[in-house]
Amino acid sequence: VTSTGYNINPSHIGPPKKRTIEHQGPKNISRKTDTKDIWDDSEVLDDADIDDSLDPREQPDYKLKFSQNISSEDVFLQMGQKNASTASCENLTIKIKLPATTMNDVEVQVTDTFLDLRSPKYKLALYLPHRVDSKNGKAQWDKEKEELNITLRVQREFDYLNM
Repeated sequence: VTSTGYNINPSHIGPPKKRTIEHQGPKNISRKTDTKDIWDDSEVLDDADIDDSLDPREQPDYKLKFSQNISSEDVFLQMGQKNASTASCENLTIKIKLPATTMNDVEVQVTDTFLDLRSPKYKLALYLPHRVDSKNGKAQWDKEKEELNITLRVQREFDYLNM
């Protein structure tokens, strides 16, 4: 919350959303431009509109790790186009520590840009640094470490290095 009393978050970056409002008599009526639309854009919540500020659950510790598939040509002969930067990485692994939690208590939802994890003790709402293939991910629970490992394939537009 800022000094003006407004809550500012990443969804406030960019031009403001346009709303069409026409005045008819004493009431404001919102008109839709296309009659085939079921909802107006302002009526649909996206990931940035989720407000968890009043949720008492704590955020767990997590780490983001990038990995890439390399061969002997890349290591010894340096014939490939890959380098050590994240631009050459194919996978994103998110390691989330969830002490005193069992695998059955954890609920995870992943979209192409957002990860949402909920459990009775913890909540994690995480914007991912790159777009991922959310339909083909892999999650693994490490019972000894009480840690959830989620591996997702990074998707980049016009990525000719990692094909």
